[in-house]
Amino acid sequence: MEKKLEALKTRLQEIEDVKLATAVLGWDQATYMPRGGAPARGRQMATLGQIAHEKLIDPAIGNLLDALEPWAETLPYDSNDAALIRITRYNYDQAVKIPSSLLAELNEHAAVTYQKWTSARPENNYAALRDNLAKSIDLARRMADCFPGYDHIADPLIDLSDRGMKAESVRALFADLRTQLVPLVKAITSQEPADNSCLKQHYPEDAQLAFGLQIAQKYGFDLHRGRQDKTHHPFMIKFSINDVRITTRVRENDLGEALFSTLHETGHALYEAGVSQELEGTPLDGGTSSGIHESQSRLWENLVGRSRPFWHHYYPKLQATFPDQLQNVPLDTFYRAINKVIPSLIRTDADEVTYNLHIMIRFDLELALLEGTLDVKDLPDAWHARYESDLGVRASNDINGVLQDVHWYSGIVGGAFQGYTLGNVMSALFFAQAIKAHPEITKEIAHGEFGTLHTWLKEQIYQHGSKYTANELIERVTGGPLTIEPYIQYLHTKYGELYGL
Repeated sequence: MEKKLEALKTRLQEIEDVKLATAVLGWDQATYMPRGGAPARGRQMATLGQIAHEKLIDPAIGNLLDALEPWAETLPYDSNDAALIRITRYNYDQAVKIPSSLLAELNEHAAVTYQKWTSARPENNYAALRDNLAKSIDLARRMADCFPGYDHIADPLIDLSDRGMKAESVRALFADLRTQLVPLVKAITSQEPADNSCLKQHYPEDAQLAFGLQIAQKYGFDLHRGRQDKTHHPFMIKFSINDVRITTRVRENDLGEALFSTLHETGHALYEAGVSQELEGTPLDGGTSSGIHESQSRLWENLVGRSRPFWHHYYPKLQATFPDQLQNVPLDTFYRAINKVIPSLIRTDADEVTYNLHIMIRFDLELALLEGTLDVKDLPDAWHARYESDLGVRASNDINGVLQDVHWYSGIVGGAFQGYTLGNVMSALFFAQAIKAHPEITKEIAHGEFGTLHTWLKEQIYQHGSKYTANELIERVTGGPLTIEPYIQYLHTKYGELYGL
């Protein structure tokens, strides 16, 4: 059995190497690649994606799994070897249903469409992307049809990101959350909005980047094992446990843009860099779901990075970095500014209270696109109508409308957005558990120390990689199932104090 296990690991390492080589090409495309390289880059990424897929569905892997599974059942459920065989079996059974040619077509189309988006968005040219988006939806439907028996066409796509979730279960969670959020939004927005003009002054790019990266390092981001670069839409990407990279974008007239995107992507990076070295080169080496992953980025960005204790320590340092802009701005004014609640057009700029309403809009629209009840040509109007009805705002263009997010222009349409709200809910769940285990964490944050929190997260979540499903991990960490209560309590406590509710 040990020889068969080693043979399986050797094959899986080769697959991971090909996938990670593809990731390097994707990172380069989003950061430094000249625009003219897009067609060839799309072909290259499609070729590597097809190679990785064909290696995974090789019958030899199926045969090894058949031989190893009876032995794995004798091992403890939480052993690395048992988890490796269990997760590989699931991945293999899923992968054999998808034609390699379909994956190659999808990867090439995604790379070309992404490059088109980088120029079409600043030009406010949705028409240039309409045909690409229509093809993306067609590819998504074809992908879903590889998994017959679904209740909703989006179910297989959601399952790819958040295993075990379906359109129906996401809709139910969203409906419950919406019931709690809408009254809170109304109570806050009925008051005079906070003054955030202190954030809208001129802040030089280099100083912004340096300040954000300094905090990322204090969080635990290791520049010997990672780096930060600029891009159109911030992301984190991993080439190995010891090479995890983050990106950001900077506006010199908005202090929050680069700062909070850096803290957000750092949360993703800490998760990936915290996976046990024993799992490297296997399917267990990485975050277990988009929701769990997003819980870490939102935890470090919001529950830590937008908290009052955090800024008790860091605000004097920020004032020293930008004295002309902030020396006469009190901490309370700054704190209210970074936590201003107001309906807005841009998801990535949205406050914690209204953020999930942005996600619900996108989720509903992409379900309608996949169902065929919404045509691609009508998407901008549908977008504007939902923003008016749900948030009371309307974009004057598509730059701040249907073109603002990269997701529909860089991969499959469907299955991505629900992870953001799941992550918000989970972030409060995990943070509450960390505080319960270590009440001193809040005081440590107020002194700019994050070691206890980072260590707890690494021990409870990061080191396990994909050994457990999201539901299994939540049960292990909290002793119960996913619940929105800690998240709702967190919002009511924080914003109740801020707005006197």
